[in-house]
Amino acid sequence: MTTYDVVQVRSAFPALADGLARFDGPGGSLVPRQVAEAVATAMSWGMCQRGSLTEPERRAEETTVGARAAMAAHVGADPRGVVFGRSMTALTFDLARTLAQDWGPGDEVVVTRLDHDGDIRPWVTAAERVGATVRWLGFDPVTAELDDVATVLTERTRLVAVTGASNLFGTRPPVRAVAEAAHAAGALVHVDAVHLAAHAPVDLTALGADFLTCSPYKFFGPHLGVLAADPALLETLHPDKLLPSSDAVPERFELGTLPYELLAGVSAAVAFIDSVGGMAAIEAHEDGVLARLLDALAALPHVRVHGSPARRTPTLLLHVDGRTGDEVRVHLAGQGIVAPNGSFYALEASRHAGLGDDGGVRVGLAPYTTDGEVDRLVTALAALA
Repeated sequence: MTTYDVVQVRSAFPALADGLARFDGPGGSLVPRQVAEAVATAMSWGMCQRGSLTEPERRAEETTVGARAAMAAHVGADPRGVVFGRSMTALTFDLARTLAQDWGPGDEVVVTRLDHDGDIRPWVTAAERVGATVRWLGFDPVTAELDDVATVLTERTRLVAVTGASNLFGTRPPVRAVAEAAHAAGALVHVDAVHLAAHAPVDLTALGADFLTCSPYKFFGPHLGVLAADPALLETLHPDKLLPSSDAVPERFELGTLPYELLAGVSAAVAFIDSVGGMAAIEAHEDGVLARLLDALAALPHVRVHGSPARRTPTLLLHVDGRTGDEVRVHLAGQGIVAPNGSFYALEASRHAGLGDDGGVRVGLAPYTTDGEVDRLVTALAALA
């Protein structure tokens, strides 16, 4: 594509044929035909173990190497530092356990209340098991802007875990500034880019991250997780592994045989993103649709948007006066609009913002969202006045 054409983009998604207006993208994007076909084709190849002798071995090797290269390009990393796992959460638990081998009483770990629990609980659990201290970084409950990380850093800080973007409010905190402050204190930085990588260009080095995790199923791919880091840093870490499995990096972090068919899907997902103009084009499209939505919601006094961050992804958490979240969700579903209700594993964020465990109705725009769908949503919300 020379220019972003949302109609052409939508033609690649078979699921859109049902006519539903999908605002549930933050929970997982739809999958384009090219990705589904890549997965199906790979499953028919009979791949088993990687190697260079037979055709199935070579295909398994090429599929794995190709997926590492694709993900490295998507997040600005070295392919030799790309690790695949069952999910972002599983990879983060594994990483936290590995890093905690060198922690103990007196050491400190920083987590934020803005994050998805997948970037909180692994670090809290690992720290508690070795007697390290957990320090919490809050955020403004009104704006959903992250507090100053300098208030929780000390000379004993070993790691700072921070989100690239809030999956609940859309907040994009100043990750680079957080990383610089953390590094000045001698700490490592883990960035949860699951929500960010679906909406904006991501670069490991530019963010200042030592470790970065994301989930391809948020950006058109299959269900698995990715960890990216400098391979030299990974060389210094020694995770639990089976004795006969490879001790090479990144393989030492991957437990069992990789799902080759899903790796083929990852490569196809990144190729699809490139074919529509890349993440910069996607971000520009979503920003335009988001501006339309925010303007329209501002004219509905009975609808509240939680948070007003300076930088955000196209993800909003809504409340409608006099209605429960479930009532709103059911009403929208009756209009052919999919917008779920909840706290979406961002439990600390929901509680800190005064929303309890219930959260709100989350409206997430995607690369295939149109102005017409936004207008349908606004009309349906207006009817709840």
